[in-house]
Amino acid sequence: MTDKSRMFQSVRETWNPVTGCQHGCIYCWAEDLALGKLKNSPRYRDGFKPMIHVKELKKNFKPGGLVFVTSMGDLFGRWVPDTWIGDVFQVIDRNPVTQFLLQTKNPQRFVELADRIPQNCVLGATIETNEVPHVYRGDVPDPFDRYIAMRSPRLRGRPKFLSIEPVMRMDLYAMATWVREILPQIVEIGADNYGHSLLEPTLDEVETLISSIEAEGITVKRKPGLERLKETR
Repeated sequence: MTDKSRMFQSVRETWNPVTGCQHGCIYCWAEDLALGKLKNSPRYRDGFKPMIHVKELKKNFKPGGLVFVTSMGDLFGRWVPDTWIGDVFQVIDRNPVTQFLLQTKNPQRFVELADRIPQNCVLGATIETNEVPHVYRGDVPDPFDRYIAMRSPRLRGRPKFLSIEPVMRMDLYAMATWVREILPQIVEIGADNYGHSLLEPTLDEVETLISSIEAEGITVKRKPGLERLKETR
């Protein structure tokens, strides 16, 4: 059997041609960083307001490896102009032997732009739970809508990545079904490590979910900190 985890390599670097986000997730480490340690940086002079950084569009990348695009925001948020995304795609097209990981909470934008997304992209989505969590202050697509978008026939054949982080309470059977139908090459599962008092599953429940996913031949990567869920009741 082919080792699906080798279909794309581990992230080698991050690239932030666009920063900022309006999702307003209460657990967002990137927003906390922008409003805290980085608050005096020109990039965050207006807080976590979405911005495009034209200088970043001149960047070239070394061949090979995987570049995580927009770790400090969401390139595919509903508020992001198509022109910004198009500018980023042009840079990706200019680096055809490097892979780029695109991760979003709004994968419907992947479906809408499917014909324009360069072939050297991995399509990633964050789905922390299959319930409707009360952890957002902004306009965030429902987890069910994210699932429907990621299983769209328009994305068939594209390498996919799924982040279940920070993992929250869920219907384990339903989530395993969602993952099976999305069919990502890799699923990454992590807990909230920043003390936001989220409703979380137990570690045993997470391990049950992981076993169900791995039974489908999908690679699961456990993020550091999951062991804290032993304490969850």
